[in-house]
Amino acid sequence: MTLKLPRTPSFRLDGKTALAVGASSGIGQAAAVALAEAGATVTLAARSIDKLDLTVSALQALGLSSSALVLDVGNVEALEETIASLPAFDILVNSAGLARHGPALTTTPADFDAVASINLRGAYFLTRAVAKRLIEAGRPGSLINISSQMAHVGGIDRAVYSATKHAIEGFTKSMAIEWGCHGVRVNTICPTFIRTPLAEQTLSNPDRLRWIQEKIKLGRIGELEDIMGPVTFLASDASSMITGTALMVDGGWTAG
Repeated sequence: MTLKLPRTPSFRLDGKTALAVGASSGIGQAAAVALAEAGATVTLAARSIDKLDLTVSALQALGLSSSALVLDVGNVEALEETIASLPAFDILVNSAGLARHGPALTTTPADFDAVASINLRGAYFLTRAVAKRLIEAGRPGSLINISSQMAHVGGIDRAVYSATKHAIEGFTKSMAIEWGCHGVRVNTICPTFIRTPLAEQTLSNPDRLRWIQEKIKLGRIGELEDIMGPVTFLASDASSMITGTALMVDGGWTAG
């Protein structure tokens, strides 16, 4: 008798369509590349078309299927109209985000509102808009918000940022519960400090860098490539039983 062994589900995304938001640089751009390399047809979205076009051209030069879409998650009404006008996306990776770091005692209402508008309000309604199209089409999907390790701990000068990221974890769990019956999965990826141009202001500060390196148990700053595997995993059938959870990519920061 031949023993029938289980087979590893595919990490490939061939035939899938993906929307990567905040994809003109940094983590969002890396996520878009990862999805395209895995075989998905990727729509890259951000507020500026110029940077998007550069990334799309580079992907197309590699023979990867991609296109650009101007999208501002801070404008919820326009966002919802745009998503409603497009075919349903099988995959969402939302990396649009804003940080205005500073002591909690000096936080202004304007700074609070600006960060919450993108990180929380925009993320919430973007996720809902993509899910709505999937449910209308009767299709399953994987929706991923790029959250942060600061969604699980606190940090120096990060009260507002951390508050918005904690909130993302809350709506992720609730949406996952609501939409599980439709086969729509909702998860977050929670990176530590990743070496991007946006992070350089923090990483160039010797005191902050020392604090970060002490917290990251693997002893190094994260690289963009560290995000690409987790994105592919959560987007693919290899994670088909995972929803309502956070994938920590933090080098052990929150374990301690």
